[in-house]
Amino acid sequence: MTIKIIKDCSAVNWDEVRLILKSVGMGYYPSDFHKTAFENSREVIFIYDDKKLVAFGRMISDGAYQGVIYDVAVREEYQGRELGRTVMENLLFGNEKLNIILYATPGKEDFYRKFNFRSAETAMAKFVNAEAMSLKGFTD
Repeated sequence: MTIKIIKDCSAVNWDEVRLILKSVGMGYYPSDFHKTAFENSREVIFIYDDKKLVAFGRMISDGAYQGVIYDVAVREEYQGRELGRTVMENLLFGNEKLNIILYATPGKEDFYRKFNFRSAETAMAKFVNAEAMSLKGFTD
């Protein structure tokens, strides 16, 4: 495995981002939506094995005191190889003074606890497809 970390959006195949998100059971949209979301983020990371996209994530932030992490995904056949940890460490590095919130797929909370994330009692969400998100366990 030849790992390469890229922290910009210059050579990303957005169809591949969409397919990876779909394959791991995360929310996905048309490829151009992902392009816009990542390009408008404060921090992005893409991990490649040679030329194959295998993991990624992003953070939006005001740069002063708040940040939100989204779209942390690792291609299924690469899970368990510390790539998710690498994505998180890169997104968190230099942002230690920010309050950071993230969306976690139900069942993945223990992974994020390793980075000192805790369940928030006051977090609330308004989703476009509220019923589907409730059925997936994201809301009550």
